Amino acid sequence: MDLDGPGRDVQVGRKSPYPEEFREDAVALYRAAAGKRTYAAVAADLGITAESLRTWVRKDEVQAVPGRRGAGGEAEELAWLRAENAWLLKAEKGVAPGARDPAPGSRLFRSGGEVTPCRWDFISDNRADFGVKRICRVLGASRAGYYRHLATGQARAGRQAEEKRTVAEIRAIQAIHAEHHGAYGAPRVHAGLRARGHRINRKRVTRLMRVNHIIGRHLRKKKRTTITDRTAPPVPDLVMRDFTADRLNTRWCGDITYIPVGTTWLYLATVIDICSRRVVGWSIADRMRTSLVTDAIEMAVAARGSRVNGVVFHTDRGVQYSAAAFADVCRRHGIRRSMGRIGSSYDNALAESFFQGLKRELLHGRRWTSKAQTRLELFRRLSYYNRRRRHSALGYLTPAEFEQQLITTRTLSLIA
Repeated sequence: MDLDGPGRDVQVGRKSPYPEEFREDAVALYRAAAGKRTYAAVAADLGITAESLRTWVRKDEVQAVPGRRGAGGEAEELAWLRAENAWLLKAEKGVAPGARDPAPGSRLFRSGGEVTPCRWDFISDNRADFGVKRICRVLGASRAGYYRHLATGQARAGRQAEEKRTVAEIRAIQAIHAEHHGAYGAPRVHAGLRARGHRINRKRVTRLMRVNHIIGRHLRKKKRTTITDRTAPPVPDLVMRDFTADRLNTRWCGDITYIPVGTTWLYLATVIDICSRRVVGWSIADRMRTSLVTDAIEMAVAARGSRVNGVVFHTDRGVQYSAAAFADVCRRHGIRRSMGRIGSSYDNALAESFFQGLKRELLHGRRWTSKAQTRLELFRRLSYYNRRRRHSALGYLTPAEFEQQLITTRTLSLIA
């Protein structure tokens, strides 16, 4: 049994197919649950086996390696724990300070927001004393309208009860909403309701969410991260803004984005399969070095079982993607490089769109101060995106569900 060799499985001494960065983040994610989630539950979100995760955690305990959190010493560890505690307080309903206070700007504090009695109810309350005809004449109301209101009372009560149940379902999907920290808008909430067997119009979902103040997230101002190396050898554009693919592992795209952490940054590099929109590889670091993109591509190759010969990988013309080291890694795995034009975000629109959604959900209304906690949350989001987040371009399936459906369909067609 080899406990010292990097990337070795504790039980059988073989090299793990998962990058060290992925294993460390998986262990941190399990520990952040503080015993509230089982190995199987965490492993299911990551797309790995529970036994693999258990092995990594045990290995980390045997070696007593502090990992990335310990790199900054006790001060960094303390900051990480404080940030995690603050996050848990916010996540736990009714625990955070002021959690029971009415929301700022709610109807309780807004002038003119007082509840006014319905005129039909007023007529019903006073009809015995003044008669329906006289009250309707004074109020300028229709007697026919009042009697129609009485006749439809039972149906209206049933409809209101149904809407309350639907709102409850929407808030249950805000378990989805909560895991996204309030990121889901009406289209994905509607898809979630349909997946639960509810036949409901999307406009109705939009109205109920608006009336009940259930909203999605919005974007922040961008920061430029692409620095072009104009001396690098030219690479053709093999995609030409056609971000479609009929099969897995034929076209990938990738990019780098920044995540603000206090007064500094973390950088995230991704590799996305254009066919399924799945993030098959990623890497997180506090420097934009070439190793950031090479680690991401190595993870993608491992995730696809090294069967990537001939795949097109499309990026922008940043210096990291133009570096010789990155070109060597692509050449070694048989990956064909493709690059868009300088200064055109549309030439890598799919990767840009992914980052917009990720940052909208991760950063809205929040300021991260700990790199360790931010890294853990990024890892959690990427795993969640692949396994459980519905994607509009996939008919509101998750990337994992879409891939499984695609594989099943092709298998059945081969059998037939």
